[in-house]
Amino acid sequence: QVHLAESGGGLVQRGGSLRLSCAFSGLPFRDWVMGWFRQAPGKDREGVSCISLTDGSTYYADSVKGRFAVTRDSVKNTVYLQMDALEPEDTAVYTCAADSWTTVQTLCAMTTTELVTIGQGTQVTVSS
Repeated sequence: QVHLAESGGGLVQRGGSLRLSCAFSGLPFRDWVMGWFRQAPGKDREGVSCISLTDGSTYYADSVKGRFAVTRDSVKNTVYLQMDALEPEDTAVYTCAADSWTTVQTLCAMTTTELVTIGQGTQVTVSS
């Protein structure tokens, strides 16, 4: 059984940084793609960044390119999202999700109903 657990959210001022972690268990490193999604109040969930656990290829939404970086650690079974230069518009609940036999672009484009393996989420609030 796959289990995902996010941590690292919090309150930060505009221009600040946070690092989110998604610890996973129950899935093999190979052939899986993991991603970070966010949902702000009143808005649809959007794919922020996705990474292939197999080859490390990545995808970023245009809104976070150059500010966010996604990485994976095969020893700790954890995926990270380093978020720099945060803006109030980045305020949302951030959730990690996983899927197998897919691409980073495809996972990040999935809607809420398509995401089967998903964590509980962690709140990120950026104050102005």
